[in-house]
Amino acid sequence: MSAMQRPVTVLIAALGGEGGGVLTNWIINAAADLGFPAQSTSIPGVAQRTGATTYYIEIFPKTWRELGDARPVLALTPGIGDIDVMVASEFLEAGRAIASGFVTPDRTLLIASTSRFYSMNEKMAMGDGRYDQTRLLDAAESNSQGRILFDMESAGKTAGAMINAVMLGAIAGCGKLPIPVEAFEAAIRKDGKAVEPNLRGFRAGLDAARETSAARGVGPDGKRHLAPEPQSDPLEGEIRAQAPQPAQDVMIEGVRRLTRFQNADYARLYLNRLAPVHTADQRAASGGKLLREVARHLAVRMSFEDLIRVAQAKIDPARMTRITAELNAKPDEPVHVVEFLKPGIEELCQILPPSLARWILRVSARRGWLDRVHVGMEVKSTSISGYLRFWLLAKLKPWRPRSFRYHEEQAAIESWLTLILEAAPHSPTLAIEIAECARLIKGYGSTHKRGTSNFQMIEARVIRAAINGRLPVDQAIDAIASARTAALVDPEGEGLTRCLDDLDRHMSFRVAAE
Repeated sequence: MSAMQRPVTVLIAALGGEGGGVLTNWIINAAADLGFPAQSTSIPGVAQRTGATTYYIEIFPKTWRELGDARPVLALTPGIGDIDVMVASEFLEAGRAIASGFVTPDRTLLIASTSRFYSMNEKMAMGDGRYDQTRLLDAAESNSQGRILFDMESAGKTAGAMINAVMLGAIAGCGKLPIPVEAFEAAIRKDGKAVEPNLRGFRAGLDAARETSAARGVGPDGKRHLAPEPQSDPLEGEIRAQAPQPAQDVMIEGVRRLTRFQNADYARLYLNRLAPVHTADQRAASGGKLLREVARHLAVRMSFEDLIRVAQAKIDPARMTRITAELNAKPDEPVHVVEFLKPGIEELCQILPPSLARWILRVSARRGWLDRVHVGMEVKSTSISGYLRFWLLAKLKPWRPRSFRYHEEQAAIESWLTLILEAAPHSPTLAIEIAECARLIKGYGSTHKRGTSNFQMIEARVIRAAINGRLPVDQAIDAIASARTAALVDPEGEGLTRCLDDLDRHMSFRVAAE
């Protein structure tokens, strides 16, 4: 068939509960009302956020009247390289479609939301398991003919509509389908469900599709950025004046993050800690790469999760706004949020003075209480009493520098930075691999304990051997990366133990051979 005789093909990937089926029906009904031959099929996704439900639509761009006795043949399943419009409600789902070959640079317009709803593998990772959004953006730009990228989730919330209405508006605004805007609006009205909110969401998506260029879907690094903090302005000016260009954006984000976490003095400590790393970066001729990576991980490590930060997150007004929007609650509808907590002795000791906390932990360890004693609590954070409990805990922020958790974290951070600085003269790549090991340490309680233990194993058996010259640099770089990956994939440590044992056998064989 010629291009004019070919059906327009649309593939939609939507997560559960986002109304992908309703979206498909709107499109099919709009096409049918105009007399276009159209057909749709769906392939269900799987549970627990490991894949979206996909909907495949083919629309022949000539009406039944124009076709006369001819009948087009429409396919039931999408073909690789045959998609005109790929629509994804979540950015990683766009990446899945690209990886599967459904987005091609010679044909496909990619319409995708830059918002993320993290997959189970991302959530279960011991470190930061999130897929790099910059890589997703690069894949979108290099594998599609055109792109309409914007935050559909935020657009829907602002309009008070489900994301499927926003997606329909983006499809209508792309100009690829032989269906005018008015026909889509008529399909929404004909459906008769939540008409006004859906029309608002539709117009939001339509406006975004018309205004959004490929380069403006997300920021240059594919991420949202924190708003400037007045307290951090002098520090940001210092960064712009002294830091190498590749590291500036990360360092500015770090300063803003730590000013919010504690205060400007704490952000100053962050820059002071980065000063020797900057020097090491210059000596190693790393071009700012080492400084950038250490700055990124240091900001995360210094904004560690303690009970104070958890309490702040629980009563954050933005959280309540988000929950209300997700529930589609009306302004006059009450919303109750119950927090299920089960802190143990170690968590409760976090905010105590170091000497008292250490004494309690020693006694508890001797009596075997650490892993057995937990306090189960159900706190309604939307009630006055529940809110006040979190509010009082959050107000301990000025006390944080005197707490046991703060002292423990600062000592661990200094030790980690020392390893990086000792490794930098050997190889900046080796130093970066050590910096990346910060991904192992996150959270609090048992999660933090396992991550710390895994890092200490890698330090003792690989990092120290590399710094002391017992392990060649190239081999050490690979060994640290492999050990870190093993620990992230298997947080219980069995995979890491096997990886380190294999490394020990290899080192023993090398020594014997020499």
